[in-house]
Amino acid sequence: MFFVDSCTKQLLKRPFKLGNLTLPSNIFCSPLAGCSDLPFRRMTSRYRPGMIFCEMVKMEALIRHDPHTYRLLDYEGSMHPIGAQLCGSNPKIAGPCAKILEDLGFDLIDLNCGCPVDKVTKDNSGSGMLRHPELIGEVLTNIIASVKIPVTVKIRAGWDDDSINGPEIVRIAEQAGAKIISVHGRTRQQGYRGPADWDHIRACKEAANEILVFGNGDVVDGESAEGMFKQTGCDGLLVARGTFGKPWIFEEIYRHFDGESFPPETPTLLKEALLEHLDHILAYQPKKKATLDLRRIGSWYLKRGEGLKPLREMVVRTKDLDQVLAEIKASK
Repeated sequence: MFFVDSCTKQLLKRPFKLGNLTLPSNIFCSPLAGCSDLPFRRMTSRYRPGMIFCEMVKMEALIRHDPHTYRLLDYEGSMHPIGAQLCGSNPKIAGPCAKILEDLGFDLIDLNCGCPVDKVTKDNSGSGMLRHPELIGEVLTNIIASVKIPVTVKIRAGWDDDSINGPEIVRIAEQAGAKIISVHGRTRQQGYRGPADWDHIRACKEAANEILVFGNGDVVDGESAEGMFKQTGCDGLLVARGTFGKPWIFEEIYRHFDGESFPPETPTLLKEALLEHLDHILAYQPKKKATLDLRRIGSWYLKRGEGLKPLREMVVRTKDLDQVLAEIKASK
């Protein structure tokens, strides 16, 4: 048990009201392309983050009913509240795409204006939208006019250090009617290099009137969650890479704000969590795909914990799922 003052405790909202929604908290699990699939969400949802999301889907693929895209939107009833994230820069199809997602039963729609990868930004989608703030407003306006569920948007601080325009986009998103704007404290040029600059998030919060501002970037535990709240004045948190191999991070943050310590991670805990995550993958994916996924999630769970490095090196190179499973179990 450690001391947490009353002002600090008030930063965490449990429950958290957003329009007509009553959510578990104001600590959300970020949508993560290539990562936040159904097995991932089975692991994280048990720790009751305020919101979980499916992976980002492209508007053009959604509107033409691409089967792979619809599979990205698989979810289970127990995962509510759940959000979907749209990526695209075409205002004409933004509304119809949002209606598809609402009809699929999602509780919230987020517009991605933060993805930094070239294949997304080349058509001005993702963080490419940061170079066209007025387009963000147009796309948001069309989405919001088409659905009854809350609409949010995720951005980065700017395209590069010479074009920091987060506060401008906050005002545009607010005028369009978005309920939350989540701000990643890095530029598109940075990618994921270097520390997130939380002062960019603070500037966005200071530019907001009614829209809520959530902070994103370098929240990895309860202490950094508290630091983000206090430095930025933000209304909530969007936890992204801090969830990798640590689905219990939400419970850890909750306990921190309750003045309680979280049990230390042990090698046994990490290996058991990896095996559970893999069980969810095997129940959802073919064995060949599960083997590839094991390399990814194995690097998450086994990067921490004393004596796990040799096991991690084996897992990330494996081509034989049965063999590596036996090795993990034998090492317990």
